[in-house]
Amino acid sequence: MPHRFVNKIIQGDSLKILPQFPAESIDLLLTDPPYGMRYRSRAGSRAIVGDGDLSWFRPVIRECYRVLRLNTHAYLFCNEYGLATFRAEMSSAGFKVNRLLVWVKDQHTAGDLGGNYANRSEYLLFGHKGRRFLNGHRDANVLFFRRAGRKRDHPTEKPEDMLRYLIAKSSAPGELVLDPFAGSGTTCRAAKDLGRRYLGIEIDPTYAEIARRRMKAVRSRSRPGTGPGNPGLRPPRGRDEAASAPGP
Repeated sequence: MPHRFVNKIIQGDSLKILPQFPAESIDLLLTDPPYGMRYRSRAGSRAIVGDGDLSWFRPVIRECYRVLRLNTHAYLFCNEYGLATFRAEMSSAGFKVNRLLVWVKDQHTAGDLGGNYANRSEYLLFGHKGRRFLNGHRDANVLFFRRAGRKRDHPTEKPEDMLRYLIAKSSAPGELVLDPFAGSGTTCRAAKDLGRRYLGIEIDPTYAEIARRRMKAVRSRSRPGTGPGNPGLRPPRGRDEAASAPGP
């Protein structure tokens, strides 16, 4: 990967930026794309660019497959509405989609208070290009992590400790982590904190600038093991327990 792209937050459209990267130059894909549902938080946050539909997803995920090295992992956040589309397009692009991960949150979201079940979950599609072993113990596919705090910089921001956990399970220090929908830069922060290189792309100029500012506050360090725990949400431990934290 050319140096000008490494450890950078690039403001622009992933559809235009990704084709500039060499083939097989990325070591891990971890991203939280728009879900195609015109999301607005209860606080009336700004609209998310590209969240009107999923027509852009096919060319983006195919470019992601092209730039990933052989024997690497891909994680893609989604919800129940976009799950079928995201999974089909990942498979069509060439990924072997191995497992659906379930993120169980500490609080449920708003919605139909009387006529529907309260939602406390989101999903991650976990795929391979080739085949790569996970680091550390074989954890279960249910992840218990608290939601990002109310003072988060992006309306759909994911908890940084969960992103550190995923990065540590699927990469090594010095490897290059790609997030083509970087938002406020949380994936890139987690990668840098763990001693990985990062590359984030964000189409919204405001969020791209927030991400760049946040990156300056992170000191890179390489941590042993597979990431931090989350004792506030730890389920009962067992042989194949749902994991909020990796083993020692």
